Amino acid sequence: MTWEPGRLDDQAHLSDGDPGGMLPAVAASAAHVRTGYRAAVEARVDRLSGQGRPRAILVAGMGGSGIAGDILAAVAGNGAPLPILTLRSYQLPGWVGATDLVIAVSGSGGSEETVEIATQAVRRGCTLLGVGPAGSPLEAIATQASAVYVAVPVSGQSRANIWLLTVPLIVVGAALRLLQADADLFERVAKALEDIAHRCRPSSESFINPGKSLAMDVAESVPMIWGSSAVASVAAYRLACQLNANAKYPAVYGELPEAGHNQVAAFDGPLAERDIFAETAGRTLRLVVLRDLEEHPQVTRRREASLRLARERDVPVTELAAEGVHPLERMATLIALGDYASTYLALGYAIDPTPVSAVTELKARISQ
Repeated sequence: MTWEPGRLDDQAHLSDGDPGGMLPAVAASAAHVRTGYRAAVEARVDRLSGQGRPRAILVAGMGGSGIAGDILAAVAGNGAPLPILTLRSYQLPGWVGATDLVIAVSGSGGSEETVEIATQAVRRGCTLLGVGPAGSPLEAIATQASAVYVAVPVSGQSRANIWLLTVPLIVVGAALRLLQADADLFERVAKALEDIAHRCRPSSESFINPGKSLAMDVAESVPMIWGSSAVASVAAYRLACQLNANAKYPAVYGELPEAGHNQVAAFDGPLAERDIFAETAGRTLRLVVLRDLEEHPQVTRRREASLRLARERDVPVTELAAEGVHPLERMATLIALGDYASTYLALGYAIDPTPVSAVTELKARISQ
């Protein structure tokens, strides 16, 4: 697999090399926001507020579904009056009980870890909310428990349906008065995603296309991706996961200020060295920093100092700034750009971005 940037402006290749339609799926993000909001309203998730505010919210999900919990927590922010945790495992913590809300999110509706958590939540008397496709095992559990279930029209890979799976959680957060969100906000988010889709469209050439430009930055490097706030850090984690899943590409995720206590040391390591006389260029480190408007002042200082440190050591740097006012808007713009970049990176290596053969094989092996 060789990197050929010319592929990114070859319209025939972008079409033929993406038989699973990952680029169209990313472009559908705005429609997914609107559909997810409508599905949540029609399912009357606001009924959950009638039971009073829970002691804690635990979001169970894996992969592209689990990040919905991270997004909810980041949008609610430090002002949230209760803890919001994401569970990526088979077991509920021992302290979880009847006063807690468990939200089970699954793009397939059958992820074994999520189904197991939902089953445990019902046994413990927790309030349960399910989000996933209609007719799924997860819906069956919710129906049997007389729990609220939001059926969303998921198609393809769960990671391509992030907003269908996430928006219902934001609607619930607003109903519980954990955050500010209404129909106008979701429309603004949808329009922001439409703008990103226009700027990153396949027919837009690499030198003006931010998605293709980011892919070209990352190509032939080992990206170390940092977020400078809770919002930006979720987007950084999402980008790392999308590089893994779409481009089958390694990436390191970090969050400031923590990354300044460990990952920054890699600036002095072997991957930060570039031999200009080598016959074959090796993959070197690249720092990708996702910035946000709501940085702690000390984080801003640490980010700026880290960038200077990287440049002084000739470590290539890419900076991306969130756009918008509301945390959900800002996160959406960063996530959308990363989704496009990871897909374009795959296509630049002539890799089909949709299938995840190793993941599928692993699931098959453990099910035997």
